[in-house]
Amino acid sequence: MATDESVRLDLADGVATLTLNRPDRLNSFTVAMHGELRAALDAVVADPAARCLVLTGAGRGFCAGQDLADRAVSPGSDALDLGASIENYYKPMLLRLRRLRMPTVCAVNGVAAGAGANIPFACDLVIAAKSASFIQSFSKLGLVPDCGGTWWLPRLVGPARAMGLALLGDKLSAAQAEAWGLIWRCVDDEQLMPTATAIARQLAAGPTRGYVRTREAMEAALGLTFEAALDLERDYQRELGRSSDYREGVTAFMEKRAARFTGN
Repeated sequence: MATDESVRLDLADGVATLTLNRPDRLNSFTVAMHGELRAALDAVVADPAARCLVLTGAGRGFCAGQDLADRAVSPGSDALDLGASIENYYKPMLLRLRRLRMPTVCAVNGVAAGAGANIPFACDLVIAAKSASFIQSFSKLGLVPDCGGTWWLPRLVGPARAMGLALLGDKLSAAQAEAWGLIWRCVDDEQLMPTATAIARQLAAGPTRGYVRTREAMEAALGLTFEAALDLERDYQRELGRSSDYREGVTAFMEKRAARFTGN
């Protein structure tokens, strides 16, 4: 679909694969890269053939977070405003990922540090290569985990482990991340992209509208009472029960054939 200097976007079989493409800098973010990523996500949203997104990195790392050499965050100024970087770049990017009207898969191919350790959790499923690792490196710079780290980590691994990861900044292996429930699967390095692509193709062929509502229901339920969660499930089932995908799913089941979902 498109090739840019620091972001690569390809589409095949309903799967849009977005690759962070600054391997010489471990795919760390600059202002220019944020702009290219924004344009790539715009292209995904605008393309009706895209029904699932895969996010990954080029080279030996997934993403080392912010490029500290980028002039927008370089510590050369006494009045440096890191909050502006989050407000203008990271927050919009993460909300865009989380609100895509299609399922999303993150394939972590190597080190994921700083912002790069938390960006994957904006996706619906995270798969990591055995050589990958997650590092909450913020404490080494006197900062707090950002890109949703303070929100995701306690919910995914519990307060005690979240605090240990945040304060100590230790490297967490992909295998340990799987054991702790931080990610969906850890696979052999050579199986990372085949596995991620196979899962993405399965999702792309499925009832994508229902997948998105599932994401929204589970996220909302974290702040709801049990009764309120039941009410939300009721509302979503009412909506989805009137969809073309539901009718197709029931028909396909009765006819003992594979369903042909459209996301409608």
